[in-house]
Amino acid sequence: MSKLNFSELKEFLDAKVVQYNTPDFIGSDPLQIPHRYTLKEDIEISGFLTATIAWGNRKSIINNAKRLMSLMDDAPYQFVMQHQPKDLEPLNSFVHRTFNGLDCIQFMESLKHIYTHHNGLEGVFNTYAKTDSLQSAIHHLKQHFFEIDHLQRTQKHISDPLKKSAAKRINMFLRWMVRPNDTKVDFGLWTQLSPSQLSCPLDVHSGNVARKLGMLQRSQNDAKALAELDASLRKLDPKDPVKYDFALFGLGVFESF
Repeated sequence: MSKLNFSELKEFLDAKVVQYNTPDFIGSDPLQIPHRYTLKEDIEISGFLTATIAWGNRKSIINNAKRLMSLMDDAPYQFVMQHQPKDLEPLNSFVHRTFNGLDCIQFMESLKHIYTHHNGLEGVFNTYAKTDSLQSAIHHLKQHFFEIDHLQRTQKHISDPLKKSAAKRINMFLRWMVRPNDTKVDFGLWTQLSPSQLSCPLDVHSGNVARKLGMLQRSQNDAKALAELDASLRKLDPKDPVKYDFALFGLGVFESF
């Protein structure tokens, strides 16, 4: 497949985007969690928390995200903003891999801080977005997230592109928030940002497929690899490069490409 010329590659991947960028995709994806809500802030917070635990077995991710929403009374924004200390106690039992109840409680306090003092998650990204990238804005989100008293252990659950991370989970969350809702998959909630600023959620599946297609040479899935993949995807579609996330991920997960 790496011997495809540019037009053949684009035609192949465009067809895979059409195949996988549909509501049918949602049923087996963590993206189904924010689709349970209609309030903007509920979608943002449920999406952010779901993306935060989106590593490992996908069924486990979905089940644990559902459990977390239940622990928040299925009203994420209200819970974040109005919780009392006693409301946080049930969260102590939550665990997804290395993300435990202590981390979960820290996230509640940090999210309340973000929505109280920084105009919410969208406000942070609107403030720090660059014309061609949101990667430095992710760094600033992490700074603001942990500028209150916090557990050191919890810092690892928000990646920092300026420390060489591909920040797969936050880039996935940003795709959900920014890409248009025209196919009823992503939400298109953050209208001050453009899909052209997004970076592909780079994981083992998308990375391996991109390498087989000759779009990525670097062997590590880190910030340098992300920049390389972004450059390849922007050649295919500079206005909406991350639409190809569906193609790369679908080929890897569903077709064992």
